[in-house]
Amino acid sequence: MSLDDLYREIILDHYRHPHNFGSLAGANATTHLKNPSCGDEIDLELQINDGRIEAAAFRGQGCSISQASASMMTDAIRGKTIPEVREIMAAFRRLMHGDDPQMELGDLEALTGVAHFPVRIKCALLAWEALEKSLRPAEGPAGK
Repeated sequence: MSLDDLYREIILDHYRHPHNFGSLAGANATTHLKNPSCGDEIDLELQINDGRIEAAAFRGQGCSISQASASMMTDAIRGKTIPEVREIMAAFRRLMHGDDPQMELGDLEALTGVAHFPVRIKCALLAWEALEKSLRPAEGPAGK
């Protein structure tokens, strides 16, 4: 099995059996986003306490890339502080632009090939844009 085949299997597994899919009881940060160009949608719910993401869940519909990215993202951010999440976000954006993420991203690295398809980058980043929007209130009026 080639690396591309392995990455494809990881993406399809997260798409068919998404992690953290559903509503989150006790969520104190929620965001709904839609990609009007392709119809992908996400509702992201976070439970943030003392600057740490204690839990994350999503509901949505869309292509395998958008849904797999959301599944992988919720795994990657759970239990992390907001500054740690910001580092992961920056690393993932670098990956999506074909650059070295400069950190291990686990299953998210399966999305490496998306960088070769600019029209699909928006699909992979939809959940991350929802995360960005959800974090702003938790960071206070100045944001980061």
